Order: sequence, then C-alpha cells, then structure tokens
Amino acid sequence: MAASDRMVLGPLVGSIDQGTSSSRFLVFNAKTAELLSHHQVEIQQKFPKEGWVEQDPKEILRSVHECVERTCEKLQQLNIDITNIKAIGVSNQRETTVVWDKTTGEPLYNAIVWLDLRTQSTVERLLKRIPGNNKSFFKFRTGLPLSTYFSAVKLRWLLDNVEEIRQAVDDGRAMFGTIDSWLIWCLTGGKNGGVHCTDVTNASRTMLFNIHSLDWDPELCQFFDIPMEILPKVRSSSEIYGLMKICPSLKSGALTGVPISGCLGDQSAALVGQMCFQDGQAKNTYGTGCFLLCNTGQKSVFSDHGLLTTIAYKLGRDKPVCYALEGSVAIAGAVVRWLRDNLGIVKTSQEVEKLAAEAGTSYGCYFVPAFSGLYAPYWEPSARGIICGLTQFTNKNHIAFAALEAVCFQTREILDAMNKDCGIPLSQLQVDGGMTNNKVLMQLQSDILCIPVVKPSMPETTALGAAMAAGAAEGVGIWSLNPGDLTAVTCERFEPQINPEESEYRYARWKKAVMKSMGWETSEAPSNGDTSIFCSLPLGFFIMSSMIMLIGAKYVSGTDK
Repeated sequence: MAASDRMVLGPLVGSIDQGTSSSRFLVFNAKTAELLSHHQVEIQQKFPKEGWVEQDPKEILRSVHECVERTCEKLQQLNIDITNIKAIGVSNQRETTVVWDKTTGEPLYNAIVWLDLRTQSTVERLLKRIPGNNKSFFKFRTGLPLSTYFSAVKLRWLLDNVEEIRQAVDDGRAMFGTIDSWLIWCLTGGKNGGVHCTDVTNASRTMLFNIHSLDWDPELCQFFDIPMEILPKVRSSSEIYGLMKICPSLKSGALTGVPISGCLGDQSAALVGQMCFQDGQAKNTYGTGCFLLCNTGQKSVFSDHGLLTTIAYKLGRDKPVCYALEGSVAIAGAVVRWLRDNLGIVKTSQEVEKLAAEAGTSYGCYFVPAFSGLYAPYWEPSARGIICGLTQFTNKNHIAFAALEAVCFQTREILDAMNKDCGIPLSQLQVDGGMTNNKVLMQLQSDILCIPVVKPSMPETTALGAAMAAGAAEGVGIWSLNPGDLTAVTCERFEPQINPEESEYRYARWKKAVMKSMGWETSEAPSNGDTSIFCSLPLGFFIMSSMIMLIGAKYVSGTDK
C-alpha cells in the first residue's frame, strides 16, 4: 500500500497498559481522544507456595512487544499510518517488584506481585524495630502503613533470600524497579543504554520515597537496609524519558525512535483519564483489585480511617505535584478469575454475570474474598477468605452473586472511610476498569452505595490517562490538558433501585462476615516447620468442603452440565 493511500488522522498517542492480569497496547487520536485500535495478552500468575504470587518479567516484556506489534498491524489494516504515533505512555500495576542484572538484561528472580504475602514475617521483624510496633510510624513521610503490600518489604525479602541478588548488589550489577521501570529500561535499550527511571506516582508506593521532598529518603532506605544505588531516578509523570526501540519485525516499518513521555501507576492514570483534576473529584477502578482515589490537590491529606495518602500525578517537571487519598481493595476482578480457574464453576469470566443475574440474590450467602488478607480500611494480614451463610439451597448462582456483591461491599467500606476523611460525601461515583462491563455489578454497586454510579462510555481510562500524560509532555505537545480543551465524556448512569434499609441490612451482614474472616492465619508455624492443611488452604476447610459438596452434587447427579 502506498503511503498516500493511508488515512490521515493527525497525531496519535500509544499507551502501554501493563496490569496484573494482562498487558495491552492502545492507540488514541490525540485531538479527539478516540480509541483507534488495541490488542491484549493475558499474563500468567504463578503461585509457587501458599500466599506467594509471582510473574515472569520476561513474559511481561514479551506480552508488551506482542501487543504493540499486533496493534500496529491492526492500524495498518485500517489504512492508518503508524508513523503518526508521536508518543508512548506507560501505566502499570503498582508495587510489583523486579530486580535485574544491568549487564545481561536478565531478571534475577521472578517479579513479586503486589498481592504477595510472603513478606509477613519480614513486616513483623521490621515492626519490632519501631517504637510501639506502630504500623503507621512512617505515615507522615510516606503516606503508607508498614504492610506486605508495598515494594520496600518485597525488595528486603529478595535481598534476604536470593543469593544471586545479593551478589549482583555487591558487584554493582543490580537494578531495582517496579514494572514501569523494568519496561522503560527494556524499551529504551536495556543493557545497551536503557533509561533507569520511575515516576513520582510509582515511587510513592515503595515506602522508600518521601512524598513531600519528592525523592528517595535516605533514612527510610537505611531502615529497610536498601542500597540507594540500585534505585531508579525519580521523574515527573509527563516528560520525555527516552526513545522506544522496538517492533523491528513490522513489515511496513519499525515503531522506533518514538518518545516514551508519560508514566503513571495504573490508579493515578485512571484518575487522569477520568479527568479528576479538581479537589474532591474521585474515581473507582475495578481491576484485579479495586481502588478508590480522591484528588486532594496540592495538599497531602492524612486519613484517620485506614486510607492511604499517595501522589496522584505531577504532569510535568515544572508542574506542581497533586496528592490523593486512596482506598485499596486487594481482590475484586481476581475473585471472578478464582471462580473460573480454581473452582471451575464458569468457563469464562463473562458467565459470572449471567449466573448472578439468574440468581438475583445471594440468598443469605456472603463471600469475603480476603485471599491476601484485608487491605483498606483494616490492613489486617491475618484475614483469609470465607463464604458463610450456606444452606442446602445455595448453588453456584448464589455464590456468583455473593462474589460480585463482595466487590461492592468492599467499595462501600472504603467510600465510607473516604467520606469521613473528606467531610463531604460523594454524591455519585465515577467508575472504570474491566469489571464495569458487568451491568449486574454496576447496578449492585449503586444499590449498596445508595448513590448513582457513573461509567464513561469509553472505559479505557487507565490507558487514556497514560496517553494524555505522554501527549502533553514538554517536547511532544500534541495533547492539551487545559479544562476547556478536554473532550466531553458521555456516560452511562446506574441509579439505586432498592431502599436504603435493605442496603444497610445487607451491609451489616457483610460486616459480620468480615469480622469472622479476621485472625484466621497466624505467623506461628508448627514445630516441624510444616504448615497444617487447615492453615495452608486459602479458605477455611469446612466452608470450602460444604461449598464444593453443594456444587459437586449437581455435577454428579447430572443436573448441571
């Protein structure tokens, strides 16, 4: 095809959206914010031991390469010239920790995923060094409690347990980063001059970063015993970090030499993509986990109700930093994946919506999916998942409904905390993420919150936010972030359809179930070093047995094929 035959759309911006479950590459029109094409590849999660969650950094990188190449091929099939892609943004799963060898470009261990719980003993050991065993001792410096969630304790575990990493640090070969750092380093040349950097939003999730000075904190690094020379350089969320050097196999030209000029942790990217630029604006993203962020402007607000203080964005080297309050839920979309992969009661994630719709109620069944403990507002690592309220009438439809309802109840808990901290209750909730395609879930969420839920017609707000940051960067300048220039977003609204009394009753029952999930796991191991079967199962043995018997009976009797 001749170049003159290709469609002219003006400047385009690409967005790498690397999440916990999948990698994607999306291309937007910089003038209209229209999504032109995309490709998605699912990422494997590994569970080598109870509570451990890992991913292969090289698989993540390969998936990004594949997504970029397939998307560019799709654009060419649409007669769109890929040389019009003028910038690339990156959004990523936060806290997931990678250490690699800068001389070989090889990871020195699998990525430890943000959900991973192996560091609980590390957290407990560190807590003993803090006056009063206070988890919030560093809160006013980092915005975070000491928890298995954040990168510093994962990095500490790697240094304590992986000889290859200790040796690489001693030899000056080791590099640490979250997924954004790993991707940017690889995509800008890797061992041949790759750029080792991160942005302020990702740095603020490590527990090594001072959210006021906007730099690595020497005292925090000393406390965790982390060598500062392995840390990436911290940059703003919108500037040119380096030039992309991939896709040499594309038949009609390589996508190379394009600036990577936007970088935001996925939740900050969604906040930008939802255009929550004003104080008090909030969004909730439904992905593997669930994350409610409220913009607090240039003031860092500290929570009295279990929320995190985090950096929302810094959209340029000379632009002010903005902060957010965040409520983090570990398990949202992951509970649907668990129903599919672990229990096998559905073959596709989409079937969960159909089962829940057929039930229309949980019939008194409540599901607390605390597979990785409870995050906000409890920060209770001892919790484990439970399903309670089972009867002989309970079937897989009710469990599917209870799973979706659990996502909504968890959001209600963090929204209540957000309203208390901010003082002005949200009148509606802006939502995004893959799970928002589930209309049953969205209606349930409105019913349980007793306020409208508002979903943009283009739900790819995480990728859009990274694209906006990349296109607006100094030296690129093809995407305006001025409020008057931003494209109006059409939305779908879900209004509450049950009375508040019923909502409160169901919520109170959920809270009762949450209390029963706590204190399930302890760090005390049996004397022989083995974990008993009762401790090692992610759900209580008797609860699981009941549920599997209920589901299995239908299959055995031939009533549910």
